[in-house]
Amino acid sequence: MSLPNNQQSAYTMPKKPLRNSAKALIIRDDKVLCTRNRDLLGDFYLLPGGGQDHGETLKNAVMRECHEEIGARIEVGSLYFVREYISANHELAEYDNSIHQIEFMFLCRLLEEPASSGAVSQDAMQTGIEWLPIAQLEKYRFYPGSLIGPLKQFPPTDFTTVYLGDTL
Repeated sequence: MSLPNNQQSAYTMPKKPLRNSAKALIIRDDKVLCTRNRDLLGDFYLLPGGGQDHGETLKNAVMRECHEEIGARIEVGSLYFVREYISANHELAEYDNSIHQIEFMFLCRLLEEPASSGAVSQDAMQTGIEWLPIAQLEKYRFYPGSLIGPLKQFPPTDFTTVYLGDTL
């Protein structure tokens, strides 16, 4: 695509391409299923899911990622939350400030019980899986933290909270 001369200097290629990520929101007995991960600061928790591959639908991406991370097949339901993560604006910016990711969080249902943590093909930092009590999520390093409030009031009664923005 060719831009007019007066706009070419304003356009620069991003450091890394924009990345889509599909996440599974799996809730049972007032708990949310998370992957447990470890970094230099200790354990932290994420919704299962990950990057969308080229040519893959978001729903297929979350099904694949759940199979890889929790060792279980899932049924993918409705999209409930969208979050942007722009690393330059957050706590780990000094390590990598070039990530821009959009996370699509779908309500999902387990079709089988998750595998034990030792049987799961995990990401490099993943150490297992864990059901966290929604009422106590603020006691954990749970990301995105901006999801804690909406999860405590789940399902949402209005759709103003669907887009979480660039949040931790």
